[in-house]
Parts: sequence; structure tokens; C-alpha cells
Amino acid sequence: MKKKFINMKIKYLLAVVTVMLIASCDKDFLEPESISTFDLDYIYSNVDDARSGVNAIYRSFNEDAFRSRLSNNMAGCTDIEIGYHNDEFDNGRREIWNLNAQSSNNDLNIVWIHAYRAIRDANIAIEGITNSGNLEASDVVVRNTFNQLLGEAYTIRAYWYSMLTFYFGDVPYTTEAPVAGANFFFPKTNRNVILASEIQALIDVETNMKWADELSNGVEQVNREYTLGMIARLALQRGGYYLTPNLSMVRDADYLDYYEIAKEYSEKLIDLKDRELPSDYKQIFLNQNIFLSPLNQEILFEVPFAVGGGDVGWNIGIKVDGGNDAKHEYGSSNNFMAMPATYYMSFNSKDKRRDVTCGLFTVTVEDTLAHVGVDNISQGKWNRRLLPTPPGRQSAKGTGINWPMMRYADVLLMFAEAENELNGPTIEAQNAFKRVRQRAFDPADWSTEVDNYLAQVSSSKQSFFDAIVDERAWEFGGEMIRKYELIRWNLYSEKAKETVEGLKKLADEAFAGTGTGPDYMYWKTDENGEFVVLNPDTKLLAAPDDSWIREPFLIGLHDDTTTYSEFIINDYNNYYNGPKAGVARYIFPIPVTAIDNSQGTLSNDGYQF
Repeated sequence: MKKKFINMKIKYLLAVVTVMLIASCDKDFLEPESISTFDLDYIYSNVDDARSGVNAIYRSFNEDAFRSRLSNNMAGCTDIEIGYHNDEFDNGRREIWNLNAQSSNNDLNIVWIHAYRAIRDANIAIEGITNSGNLEASDVVVRNTFNQLLGEAYTIRAYWYSMLTFYFGDVPYTTEAPVAGANFFFPKTNRNVILASEIQALIDVETNMKWADELSNGVEQVNREYTLGMIARLALQRGGYYLTPNLSMVRDADYLDYYEIAKEYSEKLIDLKDRELPSDYKQIFLNQNIFLSPLNQEILFEVPFAVGGGDVGWNIGIKVDGGNDAKHEYGSSNNFMAMPATYYMSFNSKDKRRDVTCGLFTVTVEDTLAHVGVDNISQGKWNRRLLPTPPGRQSAKGTGINWPMMRYADVLLMFAEAENELNGPTIEAQNAFKRVRQRAFDPADWSTEVDNYLAQVSSSKQSFFDAIVDERAWEFGGEMIRKYELIRWNLYSEKAKETVEGLKKLADEAFAGTGTGPDYMYWKTDENGEFVVLNPDTKLLAAPDDSWIREPFLIGLHDDTTTYSEFIINDYNNYYNGPKAGVARYIFPIPVTAIDNSQGTLSNDGYQF
């Protein structure tokens, strides 16, 4: 049964609703309507009302700033995902994909606004809970519940600060609940100061949080597993590279201290709450499509969307053509992000993750399946056609499919990465890596594709790191975390250029007929209506019979006029040939509305804006 935590207790107290009111345009983004100490004391005097107060923080996940922006649509162009902009500009996602968004960009503005509203609501909840006395209540249920609520508030706040620092660099930082009449015009704080502070805050609260199997909403609620994973993820961000205003990629001298934290807290989760990875990779995402959220398995936390809410399966996932003329009732979906052919071709042919991750088909208005071609490979992990109840032919947004925020495989690979950085490819690092890779292959292939492969890549610290970079690509394709990994590894520009060179090579070989990949794919639907490709990764000159349909694949990367498809020439260019060659300027300007309302406190300087 699908629980919907965000929509619990819709009947908020008047005081809570007041806290959540949108500040008027002439106020700072952190300023609420007036709230008194009495209001906070009243809200956080008991479990039920405190729960409602913390629920206010979750509402940020149900705004466009997250559900169709940060969750997936702002991930830009990486070596495994691509947002096509083709020099078309919409004051939204396309400029972000092009790394050339201006301070007037609407998508950046709504992310900024809702991030700070979530932070404001988290700070209010933290103060209310901390001052309530209930963290030390004699009633064990009350005490444990309030400690869990405190952990939820801190963890969500940390998420939003993490995203703000990835997109804007140094940003205003406040950890106090706003009080009417106080100063709301905060200057920028160094991003690594922010991250260090947020990491410590999570370290201080995680011990008193509850595991998902102790919570009524399981993995649809922030839990101790996720918070431990977030400590590791934030520590790797803090210990990683970042872009300075002079467009240099650097990392701080104390970076190894944060790799130690990442190792400690990923290992802590493994020691305290280990679980077997589900053997069926496909089932992880099928569960989301059919509204199942199993405990103690793969997903540690997923943002819960009510049916009628959320954009998964609308702007990301298998493309479905619906509308009045459709012969099905599943509605319509687009796929704003695609996957480059280089990524698809990078998979081992025996890797079971490829056909789950890379969607080669679309659903037509006839309710049949058709090949998408080389330019529209989609995130096959989500498909509205699998919804338990068809939402109607006119439906689009609002599938109710949850969004995965962290999986256990991520924790295993974070541990392997941190251990390798500190001590090299130890047996502990190899074993964590091995658990993830084993699932990708049939046991009959483990000797060659896991054991022999692992022995080869474990010959040095660098080769093991390179293998982690590859494994994370194959494991998390379409989950839109690659951008942040490439940033902290200082590989963003390098991987973008490598992708372009790889695409050109595939195009050249296909045009010359010298490659070994599928210049054309032969496909059909079988007797069960399933989409089948005869030659998913190899060249085939002809099909064995006329039941197969030929679709241009790698040959589609070639253009007779421009040599290469337009996206190959244009869409990655700013990632390696932007304001500073070899550096991806991933930092964006602070929105102009925030600048205008800061009374001179904020400005956009550096980064060649």
C-alpha cells in the first residue's frame, strides 16, 4: 500500500499555516509572517502538532523546484545523461543545460526561493523542538518521536544547502528561526563552511533517529539510514573539488578528513543495518511504478508523491503518447532528459542494468511499442504504462511515482571510494564494490565479469577509482546524481569532452561501416507484446526474416551536411570550451530578485558572469 507522508495531517494548525505563508515580494526570502514564541511552544508541545510542523518542511519536495527541477530536470549534460538545448532558449532548463543561465532564469529563481523556504521552515522546527523540552521527556515514546523529528528537520535542511552550494557556490547561511523584525539580509558564507556545519549537525542527531522499519511511513520518511547516507554524501562533497570565482577547480587541504567521515558513516550504516541487495535490479524501479516501498531493501529514502502529484513518469522516463485519440488510458509523458549513445554502448553486453536503465522504446497512441532511435534513449526505470490504475488518456503530470533519493548500492560504493582514497583498493573496498557489481550479472558470469574484472581494476588506487567512476555510471544512470559526482571528482569537463569525442567516433565508424556496433537496430514486438531488439550492441547487416523492423541507430549520429548531429556539435560545447577552456562553469548567478531584495548584501561577482 502506498503511503503518502507529505499529505499526512493536511489540517495544519493556524500557526503552522502562518509560518508557511509565502513572503511578499518586498520582503527577504527568509522572512516569515509574524510568529510568536507562544505559537512555537504550542505547536511543539505535543507529538501530533509537532509532526504537522515538521511536515511543513517536506512540502518543498512537492513544489516544481524539486519535483521537476532538482530531482531530475536540472542535471544538465553529463557523460550519461543529456538535456538537449540545440541553441533554443526558454529562460528555464535549456540555459541551465547550456551552462549559460542568466540571473533572470526562472528555474534558478524558483529553486532559490523554495530552497530557502524549506530551510526557513526547518529552522523554525529545529528551534521549536529544541526548546520544547520533549527531547528529554520522561515518556519514552514522546522523547524518541521528538528526536526523530529533529533529525528529519536537520536532514532536509542539509539537502537544500547541499543543492544551493552545488548551483550557486557561496550562499547566505542561517541556522536560526526567523523572528519578525530581525535582520534577514545575510551575506554569503563559504560553501565548505556551510557543508562542514551541516555535516556536524547530522552527526549530532543521527544516533537518536529511527530506522525506516521503526517508522509508520518507512522509506517514504526521512530515517536514520538516509541520514547516515547523507553524512557520507555531504562529506564526499565537502572533500571534493569545487569551482572558485576565478574559474579554477580546487579542493581544500583538509579533504582527507572528510573522506574519513564518509568512510566512517557509510561503514556505520553497513555495520548497523546491512541488507542484501535485491537480486533483481529491474524490480527496484518496478516497485516505484506500482507504488510499493519495501523496507530493509534497496531504497533508503524516496520522496513520496500522492497520486495526482509528482512528475516522475511525465518529464522523465519512457515516453508515452496519449491524448483524445489514444487507444490506452495511460496519458502522455515527455522525456526531457535523454542518454547519449556512448553511455548505452559503454555497458557490457551481459550487464542486466543496461536494458533497465536505457529505454529504447516509446508507447504510441495505438498502445503499441516503437523504437525511439539513437537521439531519444530514455530513462527506462520509470514508465507510466506500468501504473496500477491507468490515470486517463488526458493525464500527464501527477503520476504519483516516487523519486529515489538514495539507494543502498550508493552507500556501498561511497564506502569503497572513501576507503580507496584513504588506503587504496583494500579487500574491504573491493568487497563493497563487488556486492554492487555481482547483481549486474548472472552468477554464471561472476568469474569473468566480477572476479577477474575486480582483480584487474584493483591493481592500483587510480585504476580502482576509475572503476568506481564507471560503476557508478552504470548503476545510477537516469537517477540524476552524476552531475554532482563529476563536479566533486573534477571530471565534469573531461567527461563532457570525452563524450563528444566518443559520439563522433561512433558516427564516423557507422558512416564508414568500420564499427562493430549497431549502425542499424532490428526490432519487433513479440507474441506477448514485449519490445525485442535483435542486435542491441552488435553490427548486423540484415535480419533473418521480414518480421524485424530496421531502425537507424549509430548511423543516426552522422549528418550529411554538418558531419555530426547538431547536439554533438553544440550541446556539450560549454562544458569544455566555455569561459575557461577545460573547466565546466557549473556555478550559476544568484537570481536577480534575491539580489534586488538583499539591500546590497548580495551580488554576483566572479565566474565571468
